[in-house]
This record gives sequence, C-alpha cells and structure tokens, in this order.
Amino acid sequence: MQENIIKSSVTTIQNGVARADGKLSVTEKNINFAPYNKELGLGPYELKRREVSKVEKCLGKGGGIFPVTSDAIQITLVDGSRYQFILSNPKEWLSLLSN
Repeated sequence: MQENIIKSSVTTIQNGVARADGKLSVTEKNINFAPYNKELGLGPYELKRREVSKVEKCLGKGGGIFPVTSDAIQITLVDGSRYQFILSNPKEWLSLLSN
C-alpha cells in the first residue's frame, strides 16, 4: 500500500558541484527524492523520517562554492549522511520535517 504524500515540490539536490533537478516528496514515514535525469547518479533516495537527526537552512551554491540562494535546506541523518535541497518555501519544509 502506498503512503499518502503530505507535501511535494520540484527541487534541486546538490552534492558539492553536482546538481540534479527532481521531485521531493514527504509521507508520514519517508522523504523521497526522484531525479528527472537518473543518469547523473544523484538519486533516487528514500530517507526514513525516523532516521533524520537535524533539518536546517543552508545555502544553495554555484559550482559548490559560491552562494547563489538561501532557499535551501540540509537534512542530516543519524549516520551523518547529509542531503541538500534547493527549493521554494524552505521555512515550510523546515517546519514539516522538524516534527
């Protein structure tokens, strides 16, 4: 049985200089990212919400160095893995994912 999606949005995942556009969605138990271009190797990802240790604002960076936007969040898991997403309305995402 598929879970109901609570919130979803078009987003860009960034990992250093690498970026990929895709869709970020949240259910009661998971955070899912599905890239539009699967050839880049940035996803898909399924993160368990119970494994999230911290969600915070971060900067979207051009070339992995130069800040280009403050509309980004970083999700840190209990194992130390970090995922950065550039998206609209980061405050709404922070509120949703911090619960």
